[in-house]
Amino acid sequence: QVQLVESGGGLVQAGGSLRLSCAASGSRFSAYAMAWYRQAPGKQRELVATISSGGSTNYADSVKGRFTISRDNAKNTAFLQMNSLKPEDTAVYHCNANSARWGMYWGQGTQVTVSS
Repeated sequence: QVQLVESGGGLVQAGGSLRLSCAASGSRFSAYAMAWYRQAPGKQRELVATISSGGSTNYADSVKGRFTISRDNAKNTAFLQMNSLKPEDTAVYHCNANSARWGMYWGQGTQVTVSS
């Protein structure tokens, strides 16, 4: 069982930055691929960025060059550094841990609001 707790969301002006954290409880954190998803009001949840257990990363086209996903396996934490934020980045951001062997888990989400 893995519990994920996101933090770092908030209100920021367009062009600003935020750093989201996802703290994981339990063992085997390094075995999980980690991802950040977001869901804006009235829209479907969309994948923002992923990082594999080996450290390979992928990004949605809408955030490439602005967002960076990373992980610290010693601290059981994943991060999403968000720069040059736009109003369309406003959403609830959810952390996801996924392993074919150990299962999939979600955090409760953290609100990010970008004002114009």
